[in-house]
Amino acid sequence: MEKATVYFTRTITPEQMIRMYQALGITLEGPVAVKVHSGEVGNQNFIRPAFLKPMIDYVDGTVVECNTAYQGKRYTAADHWETMKKHGWTDLCRVDIMDEEGEISLPIPGGKRIQENFVGKNLENYRSLLVLSHFKGHPMGGFGGALKNISIGIASSHGKAYIHGAGNPAELWTADHDSFLESMADAASSIVTRFQGKSAYLNVMCNMSVDCDCCSVAEDPKMADIGILASLDPVALDQACLDLVYQSDDPGKGDLIERIESRHGILTVEAAAALGVGSRDYELIEVK
Repeated sequence: MEKATVYFTRTITPEQMIRMYQALGITLEGPVAVKVHSGEVGNQNFIRPAFLKPMIDYVDGTVVECNTAYQGKRYTAADHWETMKKHGWTDLCRVDIMDEEGEISLPIPGGKRIQENFVGKNLENYRSLLVLSHFKGHPMGGFGGALKNISIGIASSHGKAYIHGAGNPAELWTADHDSFLESMADAASSIVTRFQGKSAYLNVMCNMSVDCDCCSVAEDPKMADIGILASLDPVALDQACLDLVYQSDDPGKGDLIERIESRHGILTVEAAAALGVGSRDYELIEVK
């Protein structure tokens, strides 16, 4: 696979988000699904809608989410809508909870652990996909970036359990850990295939707690913000973010690296690359 291009800026502003998207040289045709993380109630680290709104408006997109597989304030559609309102999403953007009325199955012919991916039914209403991810740690995945956002994030509530259980939703919390990580890569491949040539990815490296935005009680970040990265390749994008964490001279990076390594987080990137989702080999181009 050819070397991917990843754009990087140290400036974290709504305006710079748009510049990073423009650097990709792609025009996403509507309707555009914009995948974000709505944030669990109580979480202090998720990226607020006011920051993302200019980027969302620029592509005339609709914010999309799916319900969680665990009890919380995003487990049912009714509670998720309340959370969307509480966090300001519905006041600023069009919002679609894609599995509110069911799910569809996307095939994964080359999947290592799973051969289908259950996603929110309304995904079929969109022609293009813009993925705006908050790069940070994760209690199970080690880290969360673009690959997690398009696998677990776009999966329906049942689909999330299916991925976590490596094909067996009943083993949501008990499945072999590496099998779960590889299942995320399988699921991500089905989304990339579905939107081939019609997707773009931005990772924001700020508020980098060891915990995900799905945690209602999350650790505060220990390391400073790094910047915004953009690519048409989600594998290269996540790999570049990981490399920037390791290359940082910030002494606070230790906790995040421990979380990534203790959960074997790199396996998801390796598995996605092996599936042909993208390339771990990239050129990093800095945008001022």
